[in-house]
Amino acid sequence: MAVDLEKIRRIAERVAVSEGLFLVDVELKGGRSKMLLRVFIDKAGGVSHRDCQLVSEQVSAILDVEDLLPTSYTLEVSSPRLDRKLARATEYEHFTGRRARLVLREPVGEERVLEGRLAGFDGGHVRLDMGEAGIKELDFLNISKAQLMVEMNK
Repeated sequence: MAVDLEKIRRIAERVAVSEGLFLVDVELKGGRSKMLLRVFIDKAGGVSHRDCQLVSEQVSAILDVEDLLPTSYTLEVSSPRLDRKLARATEYEHFTGRRARLVLREPVGEERVLEGRLAGFDGGHVRLDMGEAGIKELDFLNISKAQLMVEMNK
């Protein structure tokens, strides 16, 4: 039985939205005897332990009824890491002001990897403040990987 990860993602997203959260990502690891399903959720101000518990209970109940996983599984629901990946256009707006590292499919000038401060999203373009180099407008579809950077205050 093949696992329909997209269907699991839709279930997790529906549950997250019903609780006032948004789904960040879903990961499935493991094999025939045991699987690990990770669901990452977030909201403005961060998620609470109770948020994770509510999503876990609901997603687990739906998965068990719909029998979407061919073997036993462990479900983990948590907030994303500080250095989380960015996948959706809305996340670039949500994390405006945070430092990020972007890897491009096609280089801009001679640069394929850029680091800077997110300055917003508009019309299919991510704005990245490169400090002295100014603000670069990057085509969202040209970004192959994006990740927030952890900032340590001195």
